[in-house]
Amino acid sequence: MNIYVDFDDCLCETARHFSGFVAELFGKDIPYENIKYFNLQKSFSLTDEQYEIMMIKAHSPEVLLSYEETPGAVDTVNGWIDSGYDVSVITGRPYSAYAASRKWLDEHGLFRARLYCLNKYGRDSFIKNSDFSLELEDYRKMHFDYAVEDSPSAFKFFDHLPELKVMVYDRPWNRECELPGDRYSRCRDWDMIRKRLRFRD
Repeated sequence: MNIYVDFDDCLCETARHFSGFVAELFGKDIPYENIKYFNLQKSFSLTDEQYEIMMIKAHSPEVLLSYEETPGAVDTVNGWIDSGYDVSVITGRPYSAYAASRKWLDEHGLFRARLYCLNKYGRDSFIKNSDFSLELEDYRKMHFDYAVEDSPSAFKFFDHLPELKVMVYDRPWNRECELPGDRYSRCRDWDMIRKRLRFRD
């Protein structure tokens, strides 16, 4: 069994960190629960310049390594790997963030999970000439049975896998999104994700 797991806001609490980050950088008080859009520039009402500053700082190694684990993520993923499942972490972070992202996984006990940087969102604007370790045409040759994802903008990357079951990690920016079909299910936490995959297995 092959499992796709998104990094930010699935494995770690990126948006919660950003909420404090924006207050520190720009004096904007936007609580986590008020982050209504996956587009953070829109959620935080940032200018193009502010957004670029925020994203560059957010992708520095020291900040990437500071993100808190989403409760239950590590134990669940390691349980899958212990059961013989193949887990790939597919992140939209650019390859310049690979080393720190790999270190975060290793330090949190996820050293057996593969890590790929896929250009999901066309984010070359804040880190110029970004490279990615996985191109779309190669990604589309990969097969997954299950996926854990929080971003409605990423759902299009599952169109080539009609049998894929997608567990949507419940976040403020996806609560008003209509899920694409019955192979998508909303999960409030990693305990629910673990139980759903076990039930379907």
